[in-house]
Formats: sequence, structure tokens, C-alpha cells
Amino acid sequence: MKKTAGTFVVLVLLAVVVCGCQWLRNSQGPAFRSAPQDTIRIGSWNVHYILVNKQRGRWGMEHWQRRREPMSRLFAALEADILAFQEMESFAGGNDDSLNLTRDWLVDHHPEYAVTAVGPWQTFPSTQPVFYRRDRFDVLDQGWFFFSETPDIIYSHTFNGSYPAFASWVQFREKRSGVALRLVNVHLDYASRNNRSRSVALTLDRIRPWLARGEHVVLAGDLNARFGSTLHRAIEATGLQFVPVQGATYHFGRGINLFGAIDHVAYSDGFQPVGDALVLRDKSGDHWASDHYPLVVDFRMR
Repeated sequence: MKKTAGTFVVLVLLAVVVCGCQWLRNSQGPAFRSAPQDTIRIGSWNVHYILVNKQRGRWGMEHWQRRREPMSRLFAALEADILAFQEMESFAGGNDDSLNLTRDWLVDHHPEYAVTAVGPWQTFPSTQPVFYRRDRFDVLDQGWFFFSETPDIIYSHTFNGSYPAFASWVQFREKRSGVALRLVNVHLDYASRNNRSRSVALTLDRIRPWLARGEHVVLAGDLNARFGSTLHRAIEATGLQFVPVQGATYHFGRGINLFGAIDHVAYSDGFQPVGDALVLRDKSGDHWASDHYPLVVDFRMR
């Protein structure tokens, strides 16, 4: 009995040491900084949905009221020019997005930004909006497609029949240079590898014609996969390149950095990244704003 108890204690201590080492390793990264001059800062942030029918507890209404101020402060600190969001949803069941507390909160508190990849919920899924600096960009076009056998049917279920998931996209024109760029904002299935693989294949089918026309394309979002996965290799084989991300971007909503980044930014020819990706691992208050850290990358366009 004593031997068994001693073995258990040793295993627990080893687990603590391993987790501690993982936490330290995945908490490292470049110091956050302001964007260099003449760059475009593009980023991604999964902000976790709000359960509007749940008053107390994690991700309910009281929790939202505690995390909305930290979210606003982090949003301002990012200094992003274009920021793609995932899970920006006030979920009450169904697809009705006429109530979106997170989107409205950030719009009201940051008037220097406008929001796109939105529309009437019956015709445009608006839970993956893109915020952009209104003084720097014009929106030329926007759209969406679902990760589904019927990608152009709104709210169609994914390949294995699970909840709807989709990509939103926006075509911008930078006012000063007149150069156009297209951002594709994705959120891949966390549970099904097959769904992730088929979703990436569909996304690449949509991106290839844009690349063939020589467009500037950025892919950003929550891939639910760490760098080096088969998904990353498939995307890079199409001609996009990923910007290295050091450390965790998902932290369980508790600042626990156990594994490498699952949120990423990839870019086509015509972009030159300036430094590595920057992850803002700041609580910015008494409560974490989300279970993901925001991620930004600085680019110069050629």
C-alpha cells in the first residue's frame, strides 16, 4: 500500500513539473509593441460567445458584464487596423443574431472603427465580423461560405452534421495606396479532424481563384490546430505562408498556457511581415476577456 501511495505521489509531482514547464514555455513570446510606421496591423481574436439565457456562471450575462471592460481595453491596446473576430455571438438558441452584445459594445466604445462581414442575420451570418479603421480602408465587397456539402446555403450544417460553421471574407481597399486586399476569417471545428480537413479544402478552393488573379490575401482565425499540422501544410501548399506564433493563444479562460498557438495568420505574395506575430497575454482587469488571447501581425504591402 505504501509503495502504491508513493508511486502516486511521484506521478502527481511529475505531472505538476511537466505542466509547469509547458506553461512556462508557452507563456513566452515577443514583447508587445506598437505597429512600425507604414505597416498594416492585421489580427484575429476568438472572444467566446455569451449565453444570454444564463444569468450566472461562466460565459453567462453576469460574466459578460465583468469581462466587457477588459475586452474593450485589450481591443484598444492591440492598435489593429483590421481585426477578425470569432464567436462574437450572444447565443440564445437558433441563428438569430439581431442581439449581439459584444459587437455593439465594441462599436459603441471605439468609434474610430467600423464593422463589416455583417448583415441581416437571415441573409448574412454575422458572428464572425471584421473591425477596421474607418479612416484607412474602404470596403469593396463581403461574403461568406459554410463548411458544408452546401456551402452557399446559409446555416447549413458541417460535413458530419454538427453545428454550422463558416468563413466570412471581406475585400478592402487601402485609401492611401489604393491597393486592395482580401481577408478570409475562419473558425474550424474543435472536435472533428475530418471537419477541419474538409473545411480547409473548401476554403482553399475559394481562395485559389483570388490568388490566381494576383490578389493580396490574408487568412486569419481559429484553426484549432497547432502549427505544423496537416492543415497548415495544405494551406502553405496553396501559396500562403504562416507567420510564426510563439506560445499559447488559447488559455482556457484562466491564463493556463499548456500548448502552442491554435490561432494563426497566413498571407499571400504581396505582403511582407514585419517581425513575428504578437500575442497580447494581458488580463487587463479582474477577469479574462475571453478564453483566447488576441493575435496581431504587422505587414507591409508590396
